[in-house]
Amino acid sequence: MKRRSFIKKSAAASTLVGLGSQGITALTKSKNDLNSGYNFKLKFAPHLGMFTHHAGKDPVDQLHFMADQGFTAFEDNGMKKRTIDTQKAMAKAMTDRGMTMGVFVAHKIDWKTPTLTSGNAAKREKFLDEIKESIEVALRLNAKWMTVVLGFIDMKQDFNYQTEHVIEALKQASAILEPHKLTMVLEPLNFYNHPGLFLSKSPQAYQICKAVNSPSCKILFDIYHQQIQEGNLLPNINTCWDEIAYFQIGDNPGRHEPTTGEINYKNIFKHIYAKGYQGVLGMEHKNSIEGINGELAVINAYKEASNF
Repeated sequence: MKRRSFIKKSAAASTLVGLGSQGITALTKSKNDLNSGYNFKLKFAPHLGMFTHHAGKDPVDQLHFMADQGFTAFEDNGMKKRTIDTQKAMAKAMTDRGMTMGVFVAHKIDWKTPTLTSGNAAKREKFLDEIKESIEVALRLNAKWMTVVLGFIDMKQDFNYQTEHVIEALKQASAILEPHKLTMVLEPLNFYNHPGLFLSKSPQAYQICKAVNSPSCKILFDIYHQQIQEGNLLPNINTCWDEIAYFQIGDNPGRHEPTTGEINYKNIFKHIYAKGYQGVLGMEHKNSIEGINGELAVINAYKEASNF
């Protein structure tokens, strides 16, 4: 028996033991609804853990399950922390299945104290060293994008000085990435989940990227964060368009899959598709329902939101 099939059957069996007849009903329905992969119009990228009830815990088996459902991309914030052997195995699986590697986090994020905003030379050098380390990971995985979070506001400095400190650090990082044709994507984060962070709005990210003026420094437009922070999603996407290199997805409230909240994802996906977007859209959200039914709900939500 192939390892992939064994893992799937083992995972299903474990689930059935815990759920009894309800588990049998859920699994039967799931199998009936997952007979063939869906032809998604956009490169939606699930993450590890999203489909463990169907695919098991092995990362490679999870990738194969994603591909079987029609997903053509994958993202993993924690990829840099995985072993080299695991990275290589995942890279091979993605190559074999024609999947595009999305973002991973390029550096250690300090969620408590100012870093790049401070202008501190030692903190900047640490950041640049981590960018250099991330190049090896990106090349190993055939990745093009890596996430950068600019850190906390420095309450002891004028905001404009902080902006200049950030721009200078990003210019130096871009010079490191450009020869490898890699791109760091700056992620604005909302005030509700991440109070006190320096980068929170898409116009601010747009201004910084224009100042850095490099193909290696672009915007990660997280639709969930920007719905909370500023709304006005489609006009802001249009205005920032030439600096956006990556999208992430999550409905609000709750940060779950599309169709569970207030964001009209069908219109957003239709708009992005019509503009000719060829990049990845990371599914950076939780499942709204636990278990097999929750995993099936995620897949069906993306089918529904892609039906335009």
